[in-house]
Amino acid sequence: MTRGTGRGGGSTAPRSVDVARLAGVSQKTVSRVFNDEQYVSDDVRRRVLAAAEELGYRLNNAARALASGRTRSIGVVTLGTALYGPATLLMGVERVVRNTGYALRVVNTMEGDPAGIAGAVDSLLDQGVDGIVISEPIDEEGDGGDISARLDVPVLVIGAPSPFTASTVLAAGGGADRMARAATEHLLDLGHMTVHHLAGPQRWYAARDRLAGWRAALTEQGRDVPPVVQGDWSAASGYAAGRELASHPEVTAVFAANDDMAIGLIRALTEAGRRVPEDVSVVGFDDIPVAGYVTPPLTTVRQPFDAVAQEGLKRLVHSIENPQADPLPASDPPVDLIVRASTAPAPATEDPGARPTR
Repeated sequence: MTRGTGRGGGSTAPRSVDVARLAGVSQKTVSRVFNDEQYVSDDVRRRVLAAAEELGYRLNNAARALASGRTRSIGVVTLGTALYGPATLLMGVERVVRNTGYALRVVNTMEGDPAGIAGAVDSLLDQGVDGIVISEPIDEEGDGGDISARLDVPVLVIGAPSPFTASTVLAAGGGADRMARAATEHLLDLGHMTVHHLAGPQRWYAARDRLAGWRAALTEQGRDVPPVVQGDWSAASGYAAGRELASHPEVTAVFAANDDMAIGLIRALTEAGRRVPEDVSVVGFDDIPVAGYVTPPLTTVRQPFDAVAQEGLKRLVHSIENPQADPLPASDPPVDLIVRASTAPAPATEDPGARPTR
């Protein structure tokens, strides 16, 4: 018999009745096996799966959706950007979703899009998804009330507070403030009296969290909190900030909210004659693939994208498949500071008699 042609040898795709005939069971038993129902013996399950493999039978997901009331699909709303963090997180989510056996439906939004997240979620609800992931949204300052009224599926929000209400809202990917605090404390532990911050655009929750962690670390140790220099995540904005900071000899340490800005910052400092790390120490955020190969290799905070996606999707799928059960508990992502050659003890020229101010 030719694989995938059915028992009759024609070109028709195999059906569940063909699987049942080859396995010597009823068509209802085949349905029970593929729906993971109880009361099917291991021997029968093996026979059905072996027959399906031999025939090249693929479960009709549309039929299963009609039977179960679920489409076995998860929608993902993500910001349409090539930035390393959001793009890497999306890839992690895609890998995990496919491994769960669910189909993936991705809708991209853009900064300035009047429909924004609400429009993307509305589109996914129209497609009948079983759950929704909102990946690293920015603050659109909109009203999600109309969408909230329709949200009857679990929602996982990664890296931000939920813009909507729903029967089940899960959060994942928090902790950027703790990571930023660790980066700042690393510089303070090296003897720098304070740390300047090159922040990302404040519409991004990720940028706000990193700024908050930097400020908290300085405040807790009674250090001066310098004015924030704002970037837009790009190396070019880091370069512009570096030209500004290089003119201030009191600047000896900078925490940049992402690696691209840190790399641009280092270029500008070097051109201005400020050596990194001898004169100015720099820490980035993300640990992009080139971070260890720039000059000097960049000290940075590595984001646990895969771990966040794995845990978040596990909790989302649990809520989809067990709607009456309590959500699985969340855990804090690890803080992973990668120390390389862009940080060093504060330069000896700094005034040793200076004292932290409160």
